[in-house]
Amino acid sequence: MTGRLAAVNLGVVTEAEWAGDPSGRSGIDKRPVDGRVDIRFAGVAGDFIGERAHHGGPDQAVYAYAEEDAGWWAGELGRALRPGALGENLTTWAVDVTGAVIGERWAVGSALLEVTKPRTPCTTFAGFWGVPDLIKRFTVRGAPGAYLRVVREGEVGAGDPVEVVDRPAHGVTIGEVFRATTLEPDLLPRLLDVPELPESLREKVRRRLGAAAG
Repeated sequence: MTGRLAAVNLGVVTEAEWAGDPSGRSGIDKRPVDGRVDIRFAGVAGDFIGERAHHGGPDQAVYAYAEEDAGWWAGELGRALRPGALGENLTTWAVDVTGAVIGERWAVGSALLEVTKPRTPCTTFAGFWGVPDLIKRFTVRGAPGAYLRVVREGEVGAGDPVEVVDRPAHGVTIGEVFRATTLEPDLLPRLLDVPELPESLREKVRRRLGAAAG
């Protein structure tokens, strides 16, 4: 499957009461940039990340969101949403982000990326959009976008193809993980069969299953 990058977006420093970081700064406001951008193991060069306790790190180095899903939100909210408005580094087109399998690999530009986990909506996101009930609405919609780890560093730019070059046979998708950890906990046991699932998320699943069993 091959899609493309509609935009590459970098976070600017935003100071606001709704920012989750103790400093009151957030990098959720990401703006499209021209030219090529370096993708590094630690993240996207030039990107600002405010709340590092919950954002960034190897398993969340890059965040991708589909332009088609952003279009749905634009219709839902009745306002235009530019690339980066979901806080994404990579805005994709013709890529099934919600249906991406955990561990599948994307060749983008000269970089190689691996799908790791869905994004969890937070109060910072709700504050950025000015939509108080956004967490509930985002959860019900079930199109969370995908975090990616960097397998091979490289350069990317708008218009680059996004090619799925490997897809694990287990078939557990971003959408399924999101539903399992939000509204459909009956799906949680299936996640433990996914070797590529980030260890922090695996531990969360184990704890929830243990609490349910107890």
